[in-house]
Amino acid sequence: MLDRTTTTDFSHVKPSDTAFELGGLRDFFLYRDLGVAQATHGKVIAHLVKANLAPEKGTGWHRHEADFQIVIMTQGWAKFMYEDQVTLVQAGDVVHQRPGIRHFLFDYSPDMEYLEIVSPADFKTVSVDPVCDIPDPTPWN
Repeated sequence: MLDRTTTTDFSHVKPSDTAFELGGLRDFFLYRDLGVAQATHGKVIAHLVKANLAPEKGTGWHRHEADFQIVIMTQGWAKFMYEDQVTLVQAGDVVHQRPGIRHFLFDYSPDMEYLEIVSPADFKTVSVDPVCDIPDPTPWN
């Protein structure tokens, strides 16, 4: 077995250690850093993402320049377009977003929260031309 202990550090982040904050990729979400990017020296990022504002425009069509990305929905739901397919992701669901897949998060519940794990930590997001029309989001009451 390879000894990988010299390339990453131990990390243990409790809920009281980091707060949900603005300043992530989207201003309508809040992000909570889980300490993984620091512990892996930028190899991987893990953060919790939750709804902050009602969906109006969504994320826009984009893709990520990443080697690996998963979304684990921990509560609520979100609707994505993956290429030309509407995909409802509900609490308990896990989505592996293959590298380069064109997608658009266009709707989500007020209680939506998910864990996102991406490698590398400094992955890039690139806008892409629309793949298809996007359904309207569900209004929040």
